[in-house]
Amino acid sequence: MFKKYEPPIFSGLALDDALVFLDECYCILRTMGISRLNEVSFTTFQLRGASFEWWRTYELDSLDEEVSMTWTQFSDMFLREYVPQNLRNTWRAEFEQLRQGAITVSEYAIYFTSLARHAPA
Repeated sequence: MFKKYEPPIFSGLALDDALVFLDECYCILRTMGISRLNEVSFTTFQLRGASFEWWRTYELDSLDEEVSMTWTQFSDMFLREYVPQNLRNTWRAEFEQLRQGAITVSEYAIYFTSLARHAPA
């Protein structure tokens, strides 16, 4: 059933968008009602190439710890691996400097939400 929703594939290539991959997988998981215990398994099933090797190395090194890995833990680890630190720092700085200014409240709320994920503290 998961494949019926056409989940994205992520290979880890520079052209791949890690944020879009995570967001689309998360949306499908929520829509299907996948239990929190299986979110990571379904998502990692969509990894290919270098990203699959990254995950396989993690699994081999972790001694079954991934079974208890939460979505938040996985997505944080995934983003650290596939979104450059300088880009995450830029987004965090944008969030910290965000002001409504001349944009509407709705536009501000959307921008705020999109940047807030990069400044969890």
